[in-house]
Amino acid sequence: MPDFTREQQHGGRVAGVDEVGRGPLAGPVVAAAVVFGAGVPDDLAAVIDDSKKLKPAVREAIAARLPDVPGIEIGLGAASATEIDTLNIHHAAHLAMQRAVARLPHVPDHVLVDGNKLPSFGCSAEAIVGGDRLSLSIAAASIMAKVMRDRIMARLDVRWPAYGWERNAGYGTVVHREALSSVGVTPHHRKTFGTVRRQIEHLAMEGRA
Repeated sequence: MPDFTREQQHGGRVAGVDEVGRGPLAGPVVAAAVVFGAGVPDDLAAVIDDSKKLKPAVREAIAARLPDVPGIEIGLGAASATEIDTLNIHHAAHLAMQRAVARLPHVPDHVLVDGNKLPSFGCSAEAIVGGDRLSLSIAAASIMAKVMRDRIMARLDVRWPAYGWERNAGYGTVVHREALSSVGVTPHHRKTFGTVRRQIEHLAMEGRA
């Protein structure tokens, strides 16, 4: 389980940052930054974990409570499918992280990022492999980012229901791939991703692109 050790070691206002949505065929990559300015309540610390380990209802409950934690600061950022195609997913994910940190009310003293590489934030920062399993701030950021991205994909599903985005969050499930073949590509698809790119090429050959 993650804890608050790394935040306490640095002191000051330490932001945990994480992103979700590198792998899907559609939708944005979303990042969150979380600062626990007055620490983490014990009962909340007991349930915060890497978002991938939590059931959707638990993630939603934690995300609903986080804004009410005394002293907390939360910033959210995203990079669109178009930006992903322009920059590549790695740089787009970093852009989303930078936007999340920029939307915090104050510049943090230090940033902890889940992963092995990090962009510039205008303050000291470090990358931590498996950080969402080690740092409560990063784990909380992973939950916020996951919940926000799932909500975005659910809204997009209303407009483009054939792809099953409310259930698959844009990942390449059978339903999603079949809809790509039968319905085609939307503005929210990542056109540089192999599965989507090949479908565009196939439709072009058939004169349907």
